[in-house]
Amino acid sequence: MVAWRQEAVTQQRTLAQRVACTGLGLHTGQPVRLSLSPARVNTGIRFIRHTDGVEYETPVIAGSVSATHHATTLGCGDASVSTVEHLLASLHGLQIHNAIVGVDGPEVPVMDGSAEAFVHLIETAGVYEQHEVQPVLRIDRKVEFRSEGRSISIEPARHFQISYRIDFKHPTIGVQQIEIDRLNPAIFQAEIARARTFGFLEEVEALQRAGLGLGGSLGNTVVLDRNGVMNPGGLRFGDEFVRHKVLDLMGDLALLGAPVVGRVRVDRGGHALHYGLVLEVLAQSSSWTMVGESVRGVKKITAPNSGVPSL
Repeated sequence: MVAWRQEAVTQQRTLAQRVACTGLGLHTGQPVRLSLSPARVNTGIRFIRHTDGVEYETPVIAGSVSATHHATTLGCGDASVSTVEHLLASLHGLQIHNAIVGVDGPEVPVMDGSAEAFVHLIETAGVYEQHEVQPVLRIDRKVEFRSEGRSISIEPARHFQISYRIDFKHPTIGVQQIEIDRLNPAIFQAEIARARTFGFLEEVEALQRAGLGLGGSLGNTVVLDRNGVMNPGGLRFGDEFVRHKVLDLMGDLALLGAPVVGRVRVDRGGHALHYGLVLEVLAQSSSWTMVGESVRGVKKITAPNSGVPSL
């Protein structure tokens, strides 16, 4: 078994004060107001959607997922909130364990297509260390999920590590792979948070004809035509595409309900594949140990009774 460092267990953390921002929804194109507020210990991350004077609350857990097509969606009907992954990645990456996220629309604002604006919002709020230990999900035995020739797995490791590979038949992308041996807040901010979502011109046009992606633009999406990147400023990283996939993965892993210690390996991943691993991990409870689960008030993590969405 891989030796694990006890220092991975930390105190729970929340925000020091409430902060808010506005932006456009990627798919609706409508203005959305988002707020982040402090929460008590053992609350986890919870979304509250305000609709016609009614508040709908949805916890960030695997059982709340209703869709993974184009983005990760939590809840359903008037309670649904879509495109949550970049915000969740920011909270996960900066080790914010308890927070209330308020939104007044059906999706989280896309901002510039990366997590950078959300990181700035969290830094503006400040971080408050709470009085109870944060449980950590330690992987003891490899768990794997495969679908349509794609694969994702997690195995024992000393820290939270990621190995991610993508393969697109486009000359600007091709095969890209990134190895992160210790993904901590500093690495997340410097290497992952600024990587933007991307899409291909013909797919963007098709989405907009279908009434989706109405808020997409060169200001919040890296768009590629047949020749290359259309954005005037070019790329932020030479391998920005695979870095953004890591960003999405971090947001989707927040559905486990606790920080994870293990090495994630992904080959040609996406939201559905990420979610498939989350379900497999929760279903195979003998493959992991919840370190710190004796903390008072911590909820038991269980697998939801739902299937894995198609890729």
